[in-house]
Amino acid sequence: MPSLVVNKPAPQRSLWPYAIIATFVLFALFIGSMVKQAMSSSVDLVSKDYYRQELEHQQRMEATARTRALAAEAVVRYQAAAHQLEVQLPAALQGQALSGTVQFFRPSDQTRDFSVPLQPDADLRQVLSTARLQPGYWRVRLDFSADGQRYFVEQNVTIPN
Repeated sequence: MPSLVVNKPAPQRSLWPYAIIATFVLFALFIGSMVKQAMSSSVDLVSKDYYRQELEHQQRMEATARTRALAAEAVVRYQAAAHQLEVQLPAALQGQALSGTVQFFRPSDQTRDFSVPLQPDADLRQVLSTARLQPGYWRVRLDFSADGQRYFVEQNVTIPN
């Protein structure tokens, strides 16, 4: 009897193992590049003495509550037409010994932070030029005391281009 020869088809190779390995390699490269980018980016705190300021948080909350309790609020207003920032203190503080600072914080770049002394006129108003401020987002903090009582106001200001 003649022998039958059965032709077996050659086994086909699957591409799935290679695709899975390639996916893991690409994912590992992506994660590695993200870690490298995160480690090389600069992280600036809002201020150099950030941790000391956090410890004073309770005192600031009390000063903020004391400021809100006044008959009128302390107001920080940006006047775009005049390129000025106006600080108006409440009339309830009239005749009291005032001292303090107006602090300008640029959250995106701490090298631009600065402060100026609070020197209100007889109407408890101080006008500051914004020529020094670059366009963008600024956080203005008014930290002052009147007759030994601390007050605090924080206002966000956006300087247009």
